[in-house]
Amino acid sequence: MNDSVLIKKGSEIELKVESLAFGGMGLAKIDDFVVFVKNGIPGQRVNAFIYKKKKGFAEARVTKIIDESPYVAESKCGHYWICSKLQSLSYDQQLKEKEKQVEDAFQRLGGFSDFKLDNIRGAKQIYNYRNKMEFTFSPHRWILESEPEGVDSSFALGLHIPGRYDKILDVDECHIQPEIGNKILSIAKDVCLNNRELKPYDPKTNVGFLRYLMLRFGVKTDQLMVNIVTAYDDINKLSPLIDTLLKDVPEITSMVNNVNTRKADVAYGEFENLIYGNQYIEEKIGELKFEISANSFFQTNSYQGEVLYEEIKKAANLKGDEIVYDLYCGTGSIALYLARHVKEVYGFEVIRSSLENAEKNSVINKIDNAHFLKANLDTFFKSRQLPRKVPKPDIVIVDPPRAGMHPDMSGYLHKLKADKIIYVSCNPTTQARDVQILSDNGYNIKNAVMVDMFPHTPHIEMVMLLSK
Repeated sequence: MNDSVLIKKGSEIELKVESLAFGGMGLAKIDDFVVFVKNGIPGQRVNAFIYKKKKGFAEARVTKIIDESPYVAESKCGHYWICSKLQSLSYDQQLKEKEKQVEDAFQRLGGFSDFKLDNIRGAKQIYNYRNKMEFTFSPHRWILESEPEGVDSSFALGLHIPGRYDKILDVDECHIQPEIGNKILSIAKDVCLNNRELKPYDPKTNVGFLRYLMLRFGVKTDQLMVNIVTAYDDINKLSPLIDTLLKDVPEITSMVNNVNTRKADVAYGEFENLIYGNQYIEEKIGELKFEISANSFFQTNSYQGEVLYEEIKKAANLKGDEIVYDLYCGTGSIALYLARHVKEVYGFEVIRSSLENAEKNSVINKIDNAHFLKANLDTFFKSRQLPRKVPKPDIVIVDPPRAGMHPDMSGYLHKLKADKIIYVSCNPTTQARDVQILSDNGYNIKNAVMVDMFPHTPHIEMVMLLSK
């Protein structure tokens, strides 16, 4: 009898966690049947409760650690499993597990049987590195088993429980944001609990005022933005929170209020009130300076962002006379980082606000050889929308969303006939799929580097050079 038949939902079994699965769960096997183990780390032998059973796999959570992993590390955070997930695993082993995940994706999904990473760029700063944090106000607090009885569940300011839009874990301290963020979090919580008018918004009933507290940190410039997102426009009602924060946190250089009256559960509004300072903060990557507004996209780790861009530049091996295309360019940070080292760079992006930010940042940095075009890359090149005045590329940089490239784009990319394609990805599984298509059309993998942008989390960033 296959051992998987003996695994039943609701049962408890003994497992040896062998590795980390993509997404951060532990991976165990009984014969060839896979069990994903929530909060399990490689090297542990555990008792685990099976809470889900499907045809090809099961999911379980640890109930008892029988033998501890040799890779276990002391976690700073009591609720790391909600968001960062990997704090109990030593950082060196985190990198090794991510390396295995990337190589497995390319060997198994991409069909590149001999694929190996050429380099891994781990982070020097593994805590307090995020330059943006988004905390949610809620009248539905998630109570942890470790918390004492009688905890008030009618107010929370913290992070979403995975898979639950309506439950928020109240957070006192987050170790992956700068320390000043924890001070702001504490002050905001105290003010709200002592002012009955400052009620959290309830997405179930659409009643309430406070929706989000979003923080942006210029870690290279010491600038700090507080963005308070509310369900309607009432600056007077916000006064206790505004006044206390500005008095007790002199490090704040910008404060804004985004007003989102819609039911959509998003941290940006239909309009924005400027409360204090500028409507943006500045941040630096290398020699470049960027203005970042409340709703701008920007690399979330300024320290490793520079490492990532240096790896892209290194892969390009620029001589100064190249024409570069930057596809899915966002606010243009990669294009602008390379602009002073090439003849011309063209960024392509569908979101107009991102293009406006890119244009503005090119002016701020006095760069006049970077050009940005509005383009839906699912159809743009295939339907011949490229203006004739735009020259053909020597190098194409591709940095698509997690879902990877649209099939029409990945199938067309080789027709641009670039000497080099540099594929930047936050999802090695979709990258492996797209690179396999490029391989079928004459491009070979020349170099592959993993940059760890988010220590203690399952996220993976890749820079891959392909050429004919």
